[in-house]
Amino acid sequence: MAAVVAVVGLLGLAIGSFLNVVIWRVPRDESVVHPGSHCPNCDTEIGARDNIPVLSWLLLRGKCRHCGNPISIRYPLVELGTAGLFVAFAIHFGIHAVLPAYLYLAAVGVALAMIDIDLQRLPDVLTLPSYPIGAGLLAIAAGVDGEWRAFLRAVIGMAALWLFYALTSFLYPAGMGWGDVKLSGVLGLYLGWLGWGQLVVGAFGAFAVGAVVSVGIVVFKDGGRKTKVPFGPFMLIGVLIGIYAGHPIAQAYTNGFLN
Repeated sequence: MAAVVAVVGLLGLAIGSFLNVVIWRVPRDESVVHPGSHCPNCDTEIGARDNIPVLSWLLLRGKCRHCGNPISIRYPLVELGTAGLFVAFAIHFGIHAVLPAYLYLAAVGVALAMIDIDLQRLPDVLTLPSYPIGAGLLAIAAGVDGEWRAFLRAVIGMAALWLFYALTSFLYPAGMGWGDVKLSGVLGLYLGWLGWGQLVVGAFGAFAVGAVVSVGIVVFKDGGRKTKVPFGPFMLIGVLIGIYAGHPIAQAYTNGFLN
């Protein structure tokens, strides 16, 4: 198991490096394949030795080898964050057929969260393909492990969370964009696979985290009611809450309610 976790972690670092390209280029409608990675200041192509996740940034002391332009610390943080999520999911789900589905969720989630923080957008080119990709990976897992009930629950969860967000957007369009609605179905798919408790806790966890952060912005950063805060990252944090704490929270609530 340790060897698998190590391999998954290294894979996360490599994918995190690619996600830095996705985060920068996708919102600008640029190809993520061509041209190769290059310095945005001097436009010099980055060589292989300077493109090793995290390590190259440390060896270069956060600067371009050719022009000395600073390289944002966010690049290695995205790589480390992606690797951390990959390792966490590998430990949580183990060596099972469902793991690739959640690794994909981690990767696309990191890209969407960073783009939403930067531009308050959730690009359709990342969100919409996640429906067939996520459903396909979960269907494979269902076929391998015989978890067709979980797959059916995932599809129902996808529809239910999409409808909830669509209704919320209709009633309060100023606070919920259609990008959030489109993402909600993808997250409902993954939460629904795990269980109804995870779906409910993950869904409402997003609003709880969003409320706390919004209050913090108002109190500590002089924000106001009209201060725009991207909701996509909160939705993705809600998914993590659902994955790791959804079952015990739902069980505790149910036991308390029944007692």
